[in-house]
Amino acid sequence: MADEKRCAVVTGASRGIGRGISLALANAGYTVCAVDIRPENVAEEYINELKSISPDSLYVTGDISSSEDRERICNEAFEGLGHVDVLVNNAGVAPLVRADMLDMSEESFDRVLGINLRGTFFLTQKIAKRMAEYKTDAMRAVIFITSISATVSSVNRGEYCISKAGLSMAATLYADRLAEYGIRVYEVRPGIVATDMTAGVREKYDKLIAEGICPIKRMGQPEDVAKTVLALAEGYFGYTTGLKVGVDGGMMIQKL
Repeated sequence: MADEKRCAVVTGASRGIGRGISLALANAGYTVCAVDIRPENVAEEYINELKSISPDSLYVTGDISSSEDRERICNEAFEGLGHVDVLVNNAGVAPLVRADMLDMSEESFDRVLGINLRGTFFLTQKIAKRMAEYKTDAMRAVIFITSISATVSSVNRGEYCISKAGLSMAATLYADRLAEYGIRVYEVRPGIVATDMTAGVREKYDKLIAEGICPIKRMGQPEDVAKTVLALAEGYFGYTTGLKVGVDGGMMIQKL
């Protein structure tokens, strides 16, 4: 291809797992379109760090649950990057209130699925179509960041579990559909990772880890997820698609 630079779009990029992923890609030589709902003045420290590593990278403010914003995000990404080799679907939210599923509100359900599942699905649709039009022999990938909650029940945040289970199937469907264009699709399932989302229940998770909920007895870090994403983006698992990778400290090992 004429332009040899590697380009990536990362959603939910300015904090937590998304920050770790976007900075890891930038450090590996990628030009990054970082997408986040936070305005530039709020995310200034992150933007400065990203651009200090990759000066041509850009930051796009947008809400992936909005159809208009998804259109704009896609347009700005391709205008700023020229092409997209890797899309990392990381943006997601937890319920504002952890409520028993018998008390879950329709508003909470709609909010979480509107961002985590519907927004991600249709942003992927837009970007994947443009990726498919671009002819190249370079490794290309779409990577969905889901969660162990795709299969692990948490009855006090059922809408989150449902959104991640749906996103898991979306990843499978896109893997099937995009293979003909040479685009690999992967699902990365983090376990208990130290982010803003888990900060409010850190004591609970520390106790569970100490009691042996996962064989590797520590919380995961965003960098743990980022290294996995980078390996997938770089094509180290090139003869695979639809692969589900747990970054969970071994939490999903079944044992007697």
